[in-house]
Amino acid sequence: MTYAAIDCLALLIVLGGSLVQALLGIGFALLAAPLLFLLDPGYVPGPILLLGFVLACCMLLGKRQPLAWRRPLPAILGRLPGAWCGALLLGLLPAAWLGLLLGGCVLLATLSSYRWLALPCSPRNLGIAGFCSGLMGTATSVGGPPMALVYQGRSRVAACDELAAFFLLSTPLSLLVLLHQGRLPLDQLAGALKLAPAVLAGYGLARCLEGRIDQRSPRQLLLLLSLLAAGGLVLVSLWRLLRGG
Repeated sequence: MTYAAIDCLALLIVLGGSLVQALLGIGFALLAAPLLFLLDPGYVPGPILLLGFVLACCMLLGKRQPLAWRRPLPAILGRLPGAWCGALLLGLLPAAWLGLLLGGCVLLATLSSYRWLALPCSPRNLGIAGFCSGLMGTATSVGGPPMALVYQGRSRVAACDELAAFFLLSTPLSLLVLLHQGRLPLDQLAGALKLAPAVLAGYGLARCLEGRIDQRSPRQLLLLLSLLAAGGLVLVSLWRLLRGG
């Protein structure tokens, strides 16, 4: 398996996103999706969903705890119809519009991190958030913002465990829908396989750093980097739309 220069840059992006999410519980898609989309739109959504699934497996297996699936079950059930709608939306959007949608999702996630909207973690809200997560995640690979809004009132440990369980159990639904609709070609699977070592390396590095750093500082850096990446993606997508027009 050979790596070109663009593959090495993609490896660094995936490693950084995996490291941040393993430390903070969020951040992989927020950081990796807009940057990888700028490198190659083919990375979104299938390969990033696959890599996020691998990272969720690592995080749950590393903790060696029972899968915390009971509370997020309504969200998991709501993900399936949302994923179907997201795949339909993906088929209607050209690359430039998809970039705008992806950038908007990341900006929404950044804003939600400042807790501007408080929602109770009720079964009804979880079901709605799961649907929205399936829609956004399948279309853009960034399905975290709706779930983050609902889980803002939960403790960090509980939120990390339950969100990891949600993404572990629901991401395959999005992948199956994409596969069924012919939007997950083999070359995208091969691209995800080439980047998988960076996920493992990022998770391993996070295990080495766990407890040694202040988790508040990396979180602020994550939000800043996500904001810059999303803003850059929106500007590039607007430029492509204007040039196409």
